[in-house]
Amino acid sequence: MDTIEETLTEMLETPINKQHACAFSAICPTRLVLNRIADKWTVLVVILLQDGTKRFSHLQREIDGISQKMLTQTLRGLERDGLVTRKVHATVPPKVEYDLTPLGHTLKDLLGAIRTWSEINIEAVLNAQKSYDTLNEK
Repeated sequence: MDTIEETLTEMLETPINKQHACAFSAICPTRLVLNRIADKWTVLVVILLQDGTKRFSHLQREIDGISQKMLTQTLRGLERDGLVTRKVHATVPPKVEYDLTPLGHTLKDLLGAIRTWSEINIEAVLNAQKSYDTLNEK
């Protein structure tokens, strides 16, 4: 059995042809993208950045429950994936701003729709969970 590192290495070294990209394939790098954009913190960061440039402290204030470490990791991952830009201003203390790239902007409608669906359907989901838990109590 391959280790995670071996699988990731194979995924990254496999040439991708758009006609053959398939997220259902274990070695397709699109799974890495799905992992990034399906993350709850990514969804919230992208939604906040859709209206324009934001400072780190603003993002942290707006996203209730996110730690500084998790926000940093999320922003670094988004920057690495070409979805967010990071600009550091040479001031004391340093001023760091984040913005969506053109590629990041392509996610706005999709992630906004997921947010809207979640907010509209939360009651039905919670009721389904409650019913499931009641039926499966031991």
